[in-house]
Amino acid sequence: MTRLEELLTDWFPLQRWFAGKGVPIDALRVETEHVLIAGEPGLRVLVVAVDQRGTTDRYQVLLGLRPEGSLGDELAHAVIGVCEPAPDGAGLTSAAVVYDAVHDPELTAHLLDQISAGAGDGPVRFRSMPGSRVRTGLRSLVLTGEQSNTTLVYGEEYILKVFRRLWPGPNPDLELTSALADSVYAARPHGWIETDLRTSADGTAVSTTLAMLQEYLRSATDGWVLAATSVRDLYASPETTPSDAGGDFAGEAQRLGAATAAVHRDLARALPTDVLTPRTRAEMADGMVARLHTAVAEVPDLAPYAVALRAAFEAFAALDAELPVQRVHGDFHLGQVVRTDTGWVLLDFEGEPAVPVHERQKLSSPLRDVAGMLRSFDYAARHQLIGHTGDTTDLTEAARAWAQRNREAFCEGYASGGGTDPEKHQVVLRAFEYDKAVYEVMYETRHRPGWVGIPLDSIAALTGQTIPLSG
Repeated sequence: MTRLEELLTDWFPLQRWFAGKGVPIDALRVETEHVLIAGEPGLRVLVVAVDQRGTTDRYQVLLGLRPEGSLGDELAHAVIGVCEPAPDGAGLTSAAVVYDAVHDPELTAHLLDQISAGAGDGPVRFRSMPGSRVRTGLRSLVLTGEQSNTTLVYGEEYILKVFRRLWPGPNPDLELTSALADSVYAARPHGWIETDLRTSADGTAVSTTLAMLQEYLRSATDGWVLAATSVRDLYASPETTPSDAGGDFAGEAQRLGAATAAVHRDLARALPTDVLTPRTRAEMADGMVARLHTAVAEVPDLAPYAVALRAAFEAFAALDAELPVQRVHGDFHLGQVVRTDTGWVLLDFEGEPAVPVHERQKLSSPLRDVAGMLRSFDYAARHQLIGHTGDTTDLTEAARAWAQRNREAFCEGYASGGGTDPEKHQVVLRAFEYDKAVYEVMYETRHRPGWVGIPLDSIAALTGQTIPLSG
C-alpha cells in the first residue's frame, strides 16, 4: 500500500459520503488516477476501490496537491495528509500536501472551464449540453449538509454535483434530468464529467458519470423546511385544525402533487415504458415479503404488524390488471423538492445511491414516488416530537391530522394533474407505502434509533392497529 493509500484509509471513514462507516476497511487501493492539472497546485481524479466484508465499492476523490507548508488556513479542514515523497508525476520537488480539492476554488474553476469547452476525449471527458453556453470565471463554494455526494455552487449560476460513490454506467440523475431539460419542474442541466469504469460482471468498460452541472435555483426553498414550518405553526396551537392554522401547507401539497404528475408524464414521453405483468408483479411482492421477514427478525417491535403488512403485499401480487411502469424518481421525499418563485421543482433524480445503477434504472410504477412523498409527510409531521418531554398526546394527534390533510391534498393534486389516481389504486399504493415504511424501520433502527417510532407509529395507523404513542 502506498503512502497515499494509507492516508486515504484513515480519511475515508471520516467523510459523510462514505457508505462503509462503522465497518473495518480490509483493503483500499487507487484503481485509476488521472491528472487534470499538473504541477503546482495539482489536480487529479482518483477512483478508489474499498474492500469491506467481502464487497468492493468505488469512490471518487478529487485530489489536490500543493507543496508542504503552502496550504492556507482556508483549506486546512480539507487536508488528507502529507505524501513523502510527492506522488509520481506531481511536478513537485518535495513532500506534497494532498487534500480534498472540491474545497479549492482555484482548482475547481478548471472543472467549469473544461465543461464549458466540452474538452477531452481521453480517460476523463467534459461535456456540455447541446445549446448550453456555460459561463466561466465563477468562484465555487461547497454546500454543507449533503450525505452521499458533494455539491459545489458556482456564483449564483450553477451547481456541480460530484458523485462520490460510483457505479458503472450513466448516473440516473443525468439521464432523467436530461430527459426533463425543457420542463419547468426540473433544474436545467448544462453539462457533465465522465470516465470509463469496468463492470464487475465481465470487465466491460462503460461510460460512467463523475459529476453533473445544473442550473442553480436562486429563490428556492427546501420543501422539508416549508413543511416543518407549517407543522411548527400547528404545534403552537394544537387545538386548531390544520386547515385553520396560520401555516396551512395543503395548497402547496396539492400543487406539488400536480408538479409530480407533470414530471411523470414527461418522463413517460421521453423514456421507455412498459407494463408489469402479474408474474413480474408477484416477483416484486416476493421481494417486499422478504424485506419484511428480514425487518421483523431485526426489529421485533414490527412483529405485531407482520400479518397485516404481508396481506397487503399478497393483495398486490394477486391483482389481475397489468400495471404501467416507467422511469421514476426513485427516492422521492420533501427534501428532494424546492419551491421557487414560479412553483415546485423536483431535484436529485439519482435514486437510492446505495443501489447499483442498473437496479435504479429499472422501470417502476409512478405510485412508488407517490408513496415516498406520503411517507415524507408523516416524517415532517412527527420528527419535531422526538425528544419532546411531557405529554405529547395532543401534539401527536395534531401531527397525524396534518399528515392526513397533506397526504390527501397531494393525491388530489397528483390526480388532477393527470397522474394515476391514487384513490383508485389503493392496493398498489398501499403495498409501496408499506414496503417503504418497513425499510424505514430498518434504517432508523440501524442509524437513528430515536426515530424508529415514526415509521412504527405510521404502520400502526395505516394497518388500523394501535401501539403506545412514542415521542
